[in-house]
Amino acid sequence: MALPKRRHSKSRRNKRRTHQKLSGTVSVVKCAKCGAAVLPHNACGQCGFYKGRKVDHTVKEEEKSRKG
Repeated sequence: MALPKRRHSKSRRNKRRTHQKLSGTVSVVKCAKCGAAVLPHNACGQCGFYKGRKVDHTVKEEEKSRKG
């Protein structure tokens, strides 16, 4: 098993870790249909629309009317 010949300094370790950080901002966009906050490239949780089309297939409209 390979071992390092010499100890790496703290600055060298920190330079290597600079790309491992988390980004501080999460981008949130508004839904074009209802205006709710939605993550990009995801269907809206409020109205179920994505790119102008209804894509929420969890509960169909007919089943809602039968239950309610």
